[in-house]
Amino acid sequence: MTDRRQLAVPEGLEGERLDVALTRLFGLSRSRAAELVEKGQVLVEGVPAAKSHRVRAGTWLDVELPGSSTAAPAVPAAVSAAVPGLRVVYDDADIVVVDKPAGVATHPSPGWSGPTVVGGLVATGFRVSTSGAAERQGVVHRLDVGTSGLMVVAKSEPAYSKLKQQFRDRSVQKVYHALVQGHPDPSRGTIDAPIDRHPNDYRWAVVTSGRPSVTHYDLVEAFPAATLVEVHLETGRTHQIRVHFSALRHPIVGDLTYGADPLLAARLGLERQWLHAVRLAFEHPGTGARVLYSSRYPNDLQQALDRLRA
Repeated sequence: MTDRRQLAVPEGLEGERLDVALTRLFGLSRSRAAELVEKGQVLVEGVPAAKSHRVRAGTWLDVELPGSSTAAPAVPAAVSAAVPGLRVVYDDADIVVVDKPAGVATHPSPGWSGPTVVGGLVATGFRVSTSGAAERQGVVHRLDVGTSGLMVVAKSEPAYSKLKQQFRDRSVQKVYHALVQGHPDPSRGTIDAPIDRHPNDYRWAVVTSGRPSVTHYDLVEAFPAATLVEVHLETGRTHQIRVHFSALRHPIVGDLTYGADPLLAARLGLERQWLHAVRLAFEHPGTGARVLYSSRYPNDLQQALDRLRA
């Protein structure tokens, strides 16, 4: 009798060997993980793979563990560690608003050993709500590791509940700026296309059977090779902005996962997608007042724009 587990590869295991990924996800020995792979008890996107196969973030794993095993994907607790570049924009008894740098995860996840927003806040003495799973207490929304910008974290239990409800009701305004390749036509529009996992790939994609996903965008500035757009999200699917612009054949500059030109990214000095959460507005859970926070572009994104304007 076996215990079947299905899960996606977390960002922290991008590029690892399959047997190493299994070891870190399930607490198995390296030899035991290799044995499961060799016996065909591990499928990668529904297909058997070699133990040396390099996994990609988002890839779907189907693993048959021994029935006596109680192993489960190990999610580490938040490690208290200072995060360089993590800036506190606002703080009171109910919330803390931060400006997250790229390269930082929102909270711990299996396989991610890098810095996190939650760990950075704890390290600097901030108390966060105990609501939510242990590794993501206080977290009411997320940004991708490679995306920078504004996030709000709940510090009190009432604030956590009220903010979560606002995100469910879609009353939170999340505004992003994105530099996309080429020139979208029309320059102002709405992308209404369902998103789900790609049927034959590890990435997310526009698929007919996906979840409803709506992205609004408007022109900010046009360059010969790219366009800076402002993006308003009506829904909040995983990688939504990245997937939608890739589907339009205007991928975000630097987003090699979703089809961006590596030569353009290199010319602009980008090592991640040009995507930044510039504004965040919501009803303060303590006072009921509508609050708005804004963020400037970090240096790498600003320098990319400067090179385009030169």
